Amino acid sequence: MSIRRGVLPFVALGALLAPLPALAQEAPLSAIDWLSESVASPPPQPVTPRAEEPAITDSALPEEISTRPIDGPSRDATGLLAPSVTGLPRKLWGETSTDELIALIRAQRPGGLPAVQDLLYTLLMAEVDPPADSDHSGRLFLARVDKLLEFGALDPAMSLLELAGQDEPETFRRFFDVALLMGDEDRACDTMRATPEIAPTFQARIFCLARGGDWNAAALSLRTGHALGQISAEDEALLARFLDPELFEGEPDLVPPSRPTPLVWRMFEALGEPIPTQTLPVAFAQADLRANTGWKSQIEAAERLARLGAISPNRLLGLYTERVPAASGGVWDRVRAVQRLDQALNREDAPDVLAQAVQTAWEVMGDAELEVILGQLYGEALMTRDLPGPAGATAYRLALLSPAYEEAATRRDPTQGEERFLAGIARGALDGASMPGSMAAAIRTGLGAEAPPADVAALIEGNRIGEALLRAARGLNEAASGDPRSAADGLAALRHLGLEDVARRAALQLMILERRG
Repeated sequence: MSIRRGVLPFVALGALLAPLPALAQEAPLSAIDWLSESVASPPPQPVTPRAEEPAITDSALPEEISTRPIDGPSRDATGLLAPSVTGLPRKLWGETSTDELIALIRAQRPGGLPAVQDLLYTLLMAEVDPPADSDHSGRLFLARVDKLLEFGALDPAMSLLELAGQDEPETFRRFFDVALLMGDEDRACDTMRATPEIAPTFQARIFCLARGGDWNAAALSLRTGHALGQISAEDEALLARFLDPELFEGEPDLVPPSRPTPLVWRMFEALGEPIPTQTLPVAFAQADLRANTGWKSQIEAAERLARLGAISPNRLLGLYTERVPAASGGVWDRVRAVQRLDQALNREDAPDVLAQAVQTAWEVMGDAELEVILGQLYGEALMTRDLPGPAGATAYRLALLSPAYEEAATRRDPTQGEERFLAGIARGALDGASMPGSMAAAIRTGLGAEAPPADVAALIEGNRIGEALLRAARGLNEAASGDPRSAADGLAALRHLGLEDVARRAALQLMILERRG
C-alpha cells in the first residue's frame, strides 16, 4: 500500500416563509463552535396512542406496501479521492468503531509537520467503505468535514458537502456557512429555497429574504422572530441594521462578538463594519482571498492557509508577485524576498546575487514558519545551481523540503555529518550516517525498524489500518513539539503501512525544521 506523490496540494420565497419547528435544546452535532444556527432542529415526532380496538378494513384488496433499502448509501463512504489515487485500501476503517474514529479525527491538531498534514488531508478526503458499525447517520462524514473546516480547507469541504447533498440539517448547516465564507451567499440562499425539507432559522431566513430583495418579508420575519422570542437582542440589533442601515446613521457602531458565526461576520461586513479575520478561526481567512480585499490582507490570509496546506503554494506565490510592495517590515519583507529570489532564478543572475536572495528568503520565510512552502516553490530549481558558501547548504535544505528530495540527495556531495544524515533519510539508507541528538537517534530507530511497534502491529492484525494511521499522524505531530519517542514509533508505523514517502518527508522536516529552532 502506498500513497503516490502529488495527490494533494493541493464548493421560492414561500419555502423560506414556511412555519418554523420548535427549536431543540440539544447542542449541535459538531466539534466546530462557530457554525451558524442556520437551520432549526426537527421537532420531536408525536407518539400515536395505541388504539383500543383493532382497525377494521372496508376492502379485501391487499394493503399497499412501501419499501426502502435496508443498507442504503452512507454519507460516511463519501470521498473525493478514490483508492486508485490514494493507494489506501477500500476497507481503511475496518473494525474501528465510529466513535473511536471521530475521537481520533477531532484529536488531530493543525500546525504540525506539513508531510503529516498532507496525510491527514488524504485520510479526510478518501473514498472508502464506512466503518463496520456505521449506522448510516453520517457522523463520521461530519467529523471529517469539520476537521477540514478547522484546517481552513473550504474547497474540499464544499466538494464533500456537494456530493453528500443538503437534504439533512447538519450537512446544509455546513454548506451554508462555507458558501458565506467563500463569497457565495446567493448560492447558499438559493439552495435554502430549493430544499423544502430544510427549515431555516429566523436569522438565516431574514438574511436570505434580504439578499433576494424581499425587504418587506424580511422585516416581517424579524418582527415575528422577536415576538416569539427566537431572536436574541444582539441578533435583533444586527438584523435591524442589516435591513435598514439608514435608520441608525449617527449611532455608535455595534460591538462585534469575539466569536462570530459566518452569518454574523457576513452581516457586519455588509454594514461596512468588517470584523478582522486574523484572530478568528483559520477558515475565515478564506474570505480575505476575495478580490475585494486589500492586497496585504490577502497575503496574510494566504500565508495562514498555506501553512496548513489549505491552499497551494502557487496561490501564495501569485499574491507575493502580484505587484511591487510600497512598504517594508513584516509581510512586505517576505514579499520582497520572494520576488527577488524569483527574479534571480528567472534571470539566471550571478551566483553571488542568487546566493544572497536565497539566504534572505530562507531567513524571513523561516521567521513566519514558511520554509516548506519556499522549498516546494523553489527547491527543485535550486538543485541545479552551484551556490557558494552557506547559501549552498541552504539551497540543499530547500531542495530536501521539495517533492524532489530524493533526487536532491544525489546531486550534492555532503560536506559534513548533518548533510550526510539528511541525505541518508532522503535516500532511505542511513547506513554509515550518524548525527548526535535524541531526534536523530529516534529517526534512525524509526526508519530502520524491521517491525512496526507492537501496538501498530496489533491494529494491523485487527483490520484497523485507518486507526493506526491516525495514531501515527498524531504521534509525529507530537514529535515536532519535542517528543523523540513519538517520532520513532510514528515513522516505523508509516513505513510498515507502506507510506515510505510520507515517512521520509516527515523525517526530513523533523530534522530541518528542528535545526531552524
